[in-house]
Amino acid sequence: MDKFFKKSIIMLWILMVCLSFNGNLLAREDILDFDMQVKQWAESCNHEVTSLFESLLNSNVLTMPQLFDTFYIPIPDTEPPKYSTQYDKQLEAPLQKICDTYLNKDEKLVYVMAVDAYGYLPAANSKFSISPTGNREEDLKNSRVKRILNDRIGRNASKNKEPYLVQQYALDTGEELVDFSIPVFTRDRHWGAVRIGYKKN
Repeated sequence: MDKFFKKSIIMLWILMVCLSFNGNLLAREDILDFDMQVKQWAESCNHEVTSLFESLLNSNVLTMPQLFDTFYIPIPDTEPPKYSTQYDKQLEAPLQKICDTYLNKDEKLVYVMAVDAYGYLPAANSKFSISPTGNREEDLKNSRVKRILNDRIGRNASKNKEPYLVQQYALDTGEELVDFSIPVFTRDRHWGAVRIGYKKN
């Protein structure tokens, strides 16, 4: 009887360990599944962004030198500072529409953006494109368009030429996010990156 009891206890313990392991494994798979979904959205968004660039170039609305303009002209009376370029006005509306479409894919997504190789944001999601109020704290959160996002995470994403880059990200607003980015190439030239920020939980 003692042997049978001990054997039952051992089998029960093994079963509990297996159940616990499988539960953790499924949790990890769920997280990985969402990361892969974000990757697919980023790739699709990238395709739309590069198609937009190609359309503007083919129709002579923009030239390659204009699209790759890095002479950032300060916009007066903006804090944090904003800038204009030779191409931001042409990209603003269509690029915002593309990024808003992907932002609405899931409530975990916090931002979707396309930035140039120096972190310049010519167009932002609608919720981050509020006209400046003069209140720096409010503008920091709600008026991010046309800023240069060149913090460490931003620089890494903008400069990266590998297929993708995943970074843990603490926004200047205090939010803890994951930043998933893939590089944007136009006619074999590196323009910048598509970045998607999302909450893990």
